[in-house]
Amino acid sequence: MHPLYSRADLLTQIVIGAAIEVHRILGPGLLESIYERCLIHELKLRGLNSVKQKAVLIRYKDVIFEENLRFDILVEDCLLIEVKAVEHVLPVHIAAAISYLKLLDLPLGLMFNFHVPKLTEGVKRLII
Repeated sequence: MHPLYSRADLLTQIVIGAAIEVHRILGPGLLESIYERCLIHELKLRGLNSVKQKAVLIRYKDVIFEENLRFDILVEDCLLIEVKAVEHVLPVHIAAAISYLKLLDLPLGLMFNFHVPKLTEGVKRLII
């Protein structure tokens, strides 16, 4: 099992609660960037550190380089959050989130689609 899995798993309950609070107040139909900023604020109110992007070493065959990944939110350096506000989450959205998990060497992520009447219908747990 990944060394960060237990910590990330414990954080999911807090993060899902924070996302539900954002959705309860704002409702569906807004831009992803609005939900993202409000979720970051809600996480801060709950005492959690989060960042929007991070420099990561990319290894490809015989080359190694640093690149800033533009994921949505990384909570406590162990849980990736991807924010969507779309009618349907597509396989490419999930594939991109899984690629971020691999590049960041994280075991677990959550994808929230805020474009739903009830946020619990828009939560997807991503495990690699």
